[in-house]
Amino acid sequence: MIRNIYILLAFCAVVLSCKTPEARRPVQSTSGSFINTSAERNKELFEKEKVQITNIIEADSTNTYITSESGFWYYYHQKDTLQTQMPLIGDQIKFSYNVSYLDGTSILSGKEIGLQNYRVDQSNQELISGLRDGVKLMKEGETVTFFFPSYKAYGYYGITNKLGANVPVQCTVTLNTIIKTNENY
Repeated sequence: MIRNIYILLAFCAVVLSCKTPEARRPVQSTSGSFINTSAERNKELFEKEKVQITNIIEADSTNTYITSESGFWYYYHQKDTLQTQMPLIGDQIKFSYNVSYLDGTSILSGKEIGLQNYRVDQSNQELISGLRDGVKLMKEGETVTFFFPSYKAYGYYGITNKLGANVPVQCTVTLNTIIKTNENY
């Protein structure tokens, strides 16, 4: 009899110990309202910057502006209609650029920045996303001015002691050389 009780207790201990572990629940849960609020704020900021840029474009009758698929605007100072090659992923390019406010006031000059060596979409070089997209639209020898909303430029961080947060900019870029790589053939 005692033996049966021990067996029953051992069986109950085994059954109770085989319970699957339960996930711990978070102490505090959020509804995601911060993300929704942030997204709305960013949409409003983009619309405001878009109005600023389109006002500049409408006031400028001397240049023909193009809207990119990546969300910025640009025009050519010097366009090469004979060249057909644009940089592809992996190509090594050399270019120079400057950064200005939308009104043309200089933030970073070409001299301060210097000549840039960049491997298209494969470099750890810290270029703003607008420039990474913009140089792929250019041909060797061309000079282009890009108008970038803040999310394609320096965004929330800006440039220390030079540019505040969420400021749209314009960049004038000259693509000097494209060195093709075997990866693209």
